[in-house]
Amino acid sequence: MTDWKGKTRGGLAGYKIFVTVLKYLGLSFAYFILYFVAFYFLFASRQSFVNTYRFYRFRLGFGSVRSVLCVYRNYYTFGQVLLDKTALLAGFENKFTFTFDGEDHLRNMVESGTGGLLVSAHVGNFEMAGNMLERLDTQVSIIMVDAEHEKIRDYLSTLTRKSFNIIAIREDNSHIREIGRAFEEKQIVCIHGDRFVKGSKIIPASFLGERAFFPGGPFYLAMKFNVPLSFVFAMKEPGKHYHFYASPPKIFSLPGSQQKRDLVITQILKEYICQLETMTGRYPLQWFNYYNFWAPYEQ
Repeated sequence: MTDWKGKTRGGLAGYKIFVTVLKYLGLSFAYFILYFVAFYFLFASRQSFVNTYRFYRFRLGFGSVRSVLCVYRNYYTFGQVLLDKTALLAGFENKFTFTFDGEDHLRNMVESGTGGLLVSAHVGNFEMAGNMLERLDTQVSIIMVDAEHEKIRDYLSTLTRKSFNIIAIREDNSHIREIGRAFEEKQIVCIHGDRFVKGSKIIPASFLGERAFFPGGPFYLAMKFNVPLSFVFAMKEPGKHYHFYASPPKIFSLPGSQQKRDLVITQILKEYICQLETMTGRYPLQWFNYYNFWAPYEQ
């Protein structure tokens, strides 16, 4: 079973450290420090190392030496991503540049008055897409599972005037009503589609040649609320440049029978996995799921 617990490593303390480094030393110097931090984490978390090594060795088919080097480079890239998004959210004056592929698809969601659902993953740095979402001039809601979302959100709100409508996933499913209201207001709603917590509905599927499990909820939302669905990714490129990708939106109607609904969800998931495999192949150092993604699932 996946050992991800709905909580991002580092939490509030990690954000505070990053903000302090950025404030007093600057982003370029922080990047330099990451060389040592990434080396430390090669030894600090054995299970994370093993899981990431297996990803490169067995899922992407790299040699053993190359896989170890990729783990180190992955840790370094992840540190850069955390610094970049903290710098952007906290309003530091750092000049990031962007390339947008598919921005017109999202503008059509806004201009047509339908709103829409954006599904991303823990690859790249989707928080950096906030730059583009602001350009859409519409209200955006972000669905989060992170157990520390409130503390992190409140801390960042003291550093920036940017407003984010956070919808926290709750055990009593009250978040479904909030999501429904967001779609009624024709908002853009964002969610990740590659993680689940124990007890939630999951779907088995082949991913990078091996059986993995994905949450059914994000894909069910698109069908239940009958809104345009786009798969989106914001991938880090050399320097302070990001490349944003958005797939052409599709609408999936809600069938009457449960069997047909399951078939539609499976279809949506296959399209999502296709996009995820493309991003993973193009940016192999930006796979940031550090638990055993392909572990057998036990209810």
